[in-house]
Amino acid sequence: QLQLVESGGGLAQPGGSLKLSCAASGSTLDDYNLAWFRQIPGKEREGISCLSTSDGSRLYADSVKGRFTISKDNVKNTLYLQMDNLKPEDTGTYLCAAGPKYLLSFREYHYDRWGQGTQVTVSS
Repeated sequence: QLQLVESGGGLAQPGGSLKLSCAASGSTLDDYNLAWFRQIPGKEREGISCLSTSDGSRLYADSVKGRFTISKDNVKNTLYLQMDNLKPEDTGTYLCAAGPKYLLSFREYHYDRWGQGTQVTVSS
């Protein structure tokens, strides 16, 4: 059974960078579509980026396009989210998710494996 563990969150200044990692165990990430979501208290969970391991296609939320990059290391069986030019509104808990290789989307019900999340705070 696939298990996901996020790391790499922390405090960053506006304009700074962080790289989040999502280490997988129990199965290979290549068997799934993969995604990063952001959770802010009192708000709905928001899809940030997702990756099809079938054809390599990627989707990004409009709010992070040009600033965030999703990638995967097959050897380390780890998913990444490179976050550049961070803004205070990027603050939140970031969760990685994996799901069956259906249509790539930000719909939460397309993902059935979730990590616990890592906190990102962007503040001066």
